[in-house]
Amino acid sequence: MEMINALGRRKSAVARIYVTEGTGKITINKRDLENYFPSTILQYVVKQPLNLLEVAEKYDIKVNVFGGGFTGQSQAIRLGIARALVKINAEDKKALRAEGFMTRDPRAVERKKPGQPKARRRFQFSKR
Repeated sequence: MEMINALGRRKSAVARIYVTEGTGKITINKRDLENYFPSTILQYVVKQPLNLLEVAEKYDIKVNVFGGGFTGQSQAIRLGIARALVKINAEDKKALRAEGFMTRDPRAVERKKPGQPKARRRFQFSKR
């Protein structure tokens, strides 16, 4: 198997995923997963699609991720990994879609509008 690549996005985080056959090593921005995401919850989020298909020990994954915070980054990586796994084996798509790993979450921060302090918040108004 040659290198498979995929892209995952969430909020303002963009993750480029490169999957090769290997022993289950996940490297993010040249650091290993446990080092990049010390939180076990975020490590779990990244590994969800691999655990669902029970292929966690089969592939080596290299990730370049930038933008956003750690939660957005971990979810961007999850989407990228799910997309890469579908490129490897199209039959897996149904299972991944059922768990919601194939859906790009469109929610992002709304822009601040002029004449308001925040996106939807209005300046205080009094009729006196």
